[in-house]
Amino acid sequence: MSGTLYVVATPIGNLEDITLRALRILREVDQIACEDTRQTRKLLDRHGIQKPLVSYHEHNEQSRADELLREIEAGKNIALVSDAGTPLIADPGYRIVQQARERGIAVSPIPGPSALISALSVSGLPTDLFFFGGFLPAKKSQRQKTLEEMKSYPATLVFYEAPHRIVETLNDVAGILGPRQVTLARELTKIYEEFLTGEASQVCKKLAERPAIKGEITLMIAKGEAPAADPVPIEAAFDKLLAAGVPRMEAMKTVARDRGLSKREVYQKLNQR
Repeated sequence: MSGTLYVVATPIGNLEDITLRALRILREVDQIACEDTRQTRKLLDRHGIQKPLVSYHEHNEQSRADELLREIEAGKNIALVSDAGTPLIADPGYRIVQQARERGIAVSPIPGPSALISALSVSGLPTDLFFFGGFLPAKKSQRQKTLEEMKSYPATLVFYEAPHRIVETLNDVAGILGPRQVTLARELTKIYEEFLTGEASQVCKKLAERPAIKGEITLMIAKGEAPAADPVPIEAAFDKLLAAGVPRMEAMKTVARDRGLSKREVYQKLNQR
């Protein structure tokens, strides 16, 4: 009889933030698959749990997934954990869960901490609708393109960001999304937990003045105001700009920006005529 793959959420900082059910499952399974065995061992030692550990991370995910699933099909129960928080949320695990579903293997979530939800709950920003974008692109041009495409999203935007990139990212947010309110959560549940709020440019200035920035960061950005509907059809506005000598790509960008659309949407609309 096939076993079960348990997707177990673990603390994002404070080792006390783990559920009773998660501890029971970690004690009962035959094996624990984790990103870093040293990191997971700290948690298990804290709670007196002795179980075999196997590494499962982004570099061996493809090959290790099949190996683990064959063991589950042979009857073993395996827990999947990440270094912190809920597995698969900007962490490895997608492949093994997808393949488990395809092979008819039971997959059971053991809910618990998530930096995404924890940060949102105390952000002071609207939480009725939000978009989680994981990590923004590290390359500046790609990051700016991503933010440009999200200008019209009617939701709070949430991203994880590396400390060495956060100042550049906030500069891009201020330049592209404008004076929106942001909340930056750093080192959630840890000793140096910190929250910074204000316009993106204000938070950026505070961080830029520091000699160093450390820790895990969750950045939340308030949704923008929906642009007023432009009564001029997209095609007519585009042709008018071309007639005025505006380059084709720049005209497309302008039409998209004025209507709160992406360049792709404008491009598709123009190609339909």
